[in-house]
Amino acid sequence: MLKAVVIGGSNGIGYAISKNLINKGYWVDILDRNIPEENLFPEGSFSYEYFDLLNMDEDLLRSFAEDPEITVLMITAGYGRIADFEYFHTAEIKNMMTVNATATLQILRVFYDRIRKNEPFYCGVMGSIAGLMSSPSAALYAASKAAICRFIESVNIELEVGGTRNRILNVSPATFKGSRFYGGQNQLDLLKELADEIVKHLFSADSLFIPQYEETFKAVLERYHNDPHEYGLHSYQYKKASGRLDNNRRVRIGYLSGTFDLFHVGHLNLLRRAKQQCDYLIVGVHDSGKWKGKETFIPLEERKQIVAACKYVDKVVDSCREDSDAWDIWHYDRLFVGSDYQGTERFNRYEEYFKDKGVEIIYFPYTQGTSSSQIRKTILMKTDDVK
Repeated sequence: MLKAVVIGGSNGIGYAISKNLINKGYWVDILDRNIPEENLFPEGSFSYEYFDLLNMDEDLLRSFAEDPEITVLMITAGYGRIADFEYFHTAEIKNMMTVNATATLQILRVFYDRIRKNEPFYCGVMGSIAGLMSSPSAALYAASKAAICRFIESVNIELEVGGTRNRILNVSPATFKGSRFYGGQNQLDLLKELADEIVKHLFSADSLFIPQYEETFKAVLERYHNDPHEYGLHSYQYKKASGRLDNNRRVRIGYLSGTFDLFHVGHLNLLRRAKQQCDYLIVGVHDSGKWKGKETFIPLEERKQIVAACKYVDKVVDSCREDSDAWDIWHYDRLFVGSDYQGTERFNRYEEYFKDKGVEIIYFPYTQGTSSSQIRKTILMKTDDVK
């Protein structure tokens, strides 16, 4: 059976490429955060697996890389926006570089043993024309795509020297219609021609494809290389005049606070669930807490270090007396709270306070598994036995 993997195959150009491969007789394994819309593909022609480039399942990837029937890998997932660099939160910098560059390199490394062999293996990545030239007001996106463009250019030399005919195709378009990438809808009729060209270059084992190169971008690239500074100024002014700049914050900041004494799996589950609903998670750790009149077992600084070591936490701070006070400092978008606090006088007051601030309070059922109080009780009972 002919089989292909398309990462990002539920939408946009990934969807159009998947459709092209299915029409060629391939079974397509689609890896994406979003489930393909109903009736996009013929029944019995594809499979879908949830796949998040910010939290990659490497074991899943490896299972596909080890399948000898899979001979095509196309990576189309990615995102960006036109905005001046000053409007990017550090979390968005991390996320965009991860999705557009780091995760792509990791995927290619998992499949690399297949790519560098003599047996045909067809591999392509969506780069961008922005990765080949100066792109002010899209500097972060350009940096992420430049990393991909330079990587592919370099590693293709390694593949050539290694004796294989296989290459990684860098597809570097400018804007194109019919994709959700720009806030529109999937429109196969607008994407079909581009997808056909991409697949043609993919199966030719080409190393670079710039759509509309002869008609437009050959002259654009020459202009850029002749005077990068002048080209950059022109590009900046064009973007400003186009009205396409999006200088709004795109990151959802989350906040929760707690004592986190005797850290256990319930705490971990809480932090994991909170991070799933925000891009940047700030955790406030209480100075002290008491259980039946006894102070916390673990000193504050050690508790902060333990929480900071959790991969779901982006920043650890000393908690404020009130979570509403923390908003004055961190301007978070979501406040995560245990469901047993819902309806209390304190959180009714919070609901009123945050009503005009765009803050959503999300109530979680607290921990599953052994609780801190149970752990404390066990420790105290054992201590009493020793006495």
